[in-house]
Amino acid sequence: MTKRQTVGKLFPPIKPYNSGYLSVGDGHEIYYEECGNPKGIPVLYLHGGPGAGCDENTRRFFDPKKCCIIVFDQRGSGRSKPYASTYANTTQHLVEDINKLLTKLGKKKVVLFGGSWGSTLALVYTIAYPEKVVGMVLRGIFLSESKECLDYLGGQTAHSRFPEICERFLNNVPEDARKNPADYYFAMMTSGDQETRRKFAYEWSFYESARLCLVPPPENELKKEILSESFVSLAMMEAHYIRNLCFLEDGFILKNVHRIPRIPISIIHGRYDDVCLVESAICLHRSLPTSELHIVTAGHSRTDPEILKKLVQKTDLMISELRK
Repeated sequence: MTKRQTVGKLFPPIKPYNSGYLSVGDGHEIYYEECGNPKGIPVLYLHGGPGAGCDENTRRFFDPKKCCIIVFDQRGSGRSKPYASTYANTTQHLVEDINKLLTKLGKKKVVLFGGSWGSTLALVYTIAYPEKVVGMVLRGIFLSESKECLDYLGGQTAHSRFPEICERFLNNVPEDARKNPADYYFAMMTSGDQETRRKFAYEWSFYESARLCLVPPPENELKKEILSESFVSLAMMEAHYIRNLCFLEDGFILKNVHRIPRIPISIIHGRYDDVCLVESAICLHRSLPTSELHIVTAGHSRTDPEILKKLVQKTDLMISELRK
């Protein structure tokens, strides 16, 4: 979901050899870039949130000699325009945006790399276009089921390790609006004065960011990090999607998982993930005969050492196998 400064065994920083904006309709333009080897295996990075956007470290999970690395900011996220817009912004729109981007870049088949909301989008895209996906590396599984959305908004998992963070989040919501806090937060972020909108966007982002890592940073560091990123688009998009159950029929992914082809799939999930349920990773693995599941000692963040190590390792192994 949100981004965190990535450290560890990543590949060296690189610059894109191609970047720009693609008009995808409804007044939206998505920012994209290509990095690495133009003739390499195409790998598409699907960021979390929704709304988190990508950063320079996004490119560093992949061997630039083996991969054509494709990065883009989803509608309303990061550098895409208009910023933080929820208009014509649904899961179905994002799936078609991916198709338009791959067509523009001339990529007929691709490996999908997605974490958290990015894992949802990867699975939904593969269900819609199974012929275009040759492999997936998924982290922090989120199936967008109603029980997951409710748990994220203050359920048992949210209270388990970070009760004070959960209480802070809920204390901003009147008692009679706590059945679905996303509705109230979204209302506050889309009405009232600028100060109110910004306050609720910050509190939503803080709620998530404080729960990402196995060992959270001090609050002053966390505040600095949140304010340096696209916290408004993160909060707006997440509230917009969660209050609408991610625009998917409840149980959609597991009901349609049979459409996913027998391709290599690596599933990586933190044992102490406080944002996404580990049960979701287990259920998905059981439903995908060609998948492998790795439960590691970590939280939710892509930067927790064991997750980072496994992401790089499994992606590189998959790419090497596909190149044979």
